[in-house]
Amino acid sequence: MEGRIHRRNISGCGLAGMMSEDGRLMSGEGIIRSMEVLHDRSNGLGGGFVGYGIYPRKKDFYALHIMYDDIKAKEATDVLLDERFDIDSEEVIPTRKSAAIPRGPFLWRYFVKPKVDFADCGLCEEDYVIEAVMLVNAMIEGAFIFSSGKNMGAFKAVGYPEDVGKFYRLDEYAGYTWIGHGRFPTNTPGWWGGAHPFTILDWAIVHNGEISSYGINKRYLEMFGYKCTMLTDTEVVAYLFDLMLRRHNLPLEVACKALAAPFWTDIDRMKEQGRKKGDVFEALRMVYGGGLLNGPFAIILGHTNGMVGFSDRVKLRPLVAARKDDMLYIASEESAIREVSSELDIVWNPKAGEPVVGKLKKSIKRNERRAPVLEETVA
Repeated sequence: MEGRIHRRNISGCGLAGMMSEDGRLMSGEGIIRSMEVLHDRSNGLGGGFVGYGIYPRKKDFYALHIMYDDIKAKEATDVLLDERFDIDSEEVIPTRKSAAIPRGPFLWRYFVKPKVDFADCGLCEEDYVIEAVMLVNAMIEGAFIFSSGKNMGAFKAVGYPEDVGKFYRLDEYAGYTWIGHGRFPTNTPGWWGGAHPFTILDWAIVHNGEISSYGINKRYLEMFGYKCTMLTDTEVVAYLFDLMLRRHNLPLEVACKALAAPFWTDIDRMKEQGRKKGDVFEALRMVYGGGLLNGPFAIILGHTNGMVGFSDRVKLRPLVAARKDDMLYIASEESAIREVSSELDIVWNPKAGEPVVGKLKKSIKRNERRAPVLEETVA
């Protein structure tokens, strides 16, 4: 791998996403090809993918993907999981030998449901799962849960993304949404757990850039019980989406605007012009000031019912979107999209801070926790 490392940094990192809004299943081969075009945006220190709809026979179970440093870590984790979950099945995550991927951790997956008496803890089902994930990641040395959603899974490693995809045999999976990432680490370590995507439940984030507000975001999230243990700035974005979309039940577009809110000068101008949006954005910045993302970034969020891409308020990182029939594509470069769909209906460059939203036409129901007070504040 060392012989392939590039010293070139084209504004860092590469990302791509594709989804069928009709819910058609697609092989993971497509997202691998798309990411291979973006090879020079990575440097071999991190690559990863997420697929949705890949476990149809286990769709009612949480799929826990776990990295273990040794058997001792697995034994300790097994004790905790047995206490909290009914385990339907467990197995090694299938991989194929690859000279391009260095020897890494022991990779295992479990399909689980919370114990029937989980409600006695005073938590909803999804918060119960999050608590268990964060307990393992914070307390058990050598164990790291890097994926925990239903009918989806994350796959990541140290390596170039195309090599990581082949290593995990993603061509053998079929999903209706795929997102991918090639990492060029700047100020955080390049390690297996530090590769993108970062996930919690079914929320998955890939990111190009730097979250300079990480410290503020981390402290803000800790007030809601989230624990940041992954040694990277991007982790906070996944938790912020979980907080805003699932726990506070904000509309997706509103959550994106809270994370990449307009500048105060722009808000004041809206209010002077009598535009109601100015009042909404002012409320968002007041309520979710601790969740505002600063720094240059382009982000793709994957989730059970769709995909969204957006950039920072100045668009200091590139993002391109395209559509073809029922397909939505988002990537760092148009070439990554053309690689898998040469004929497109429309291609555009989203404006700074403007979300590009893809929605599954037949949405999949999930548990929700509403927060009426917050909704009234934003409205």
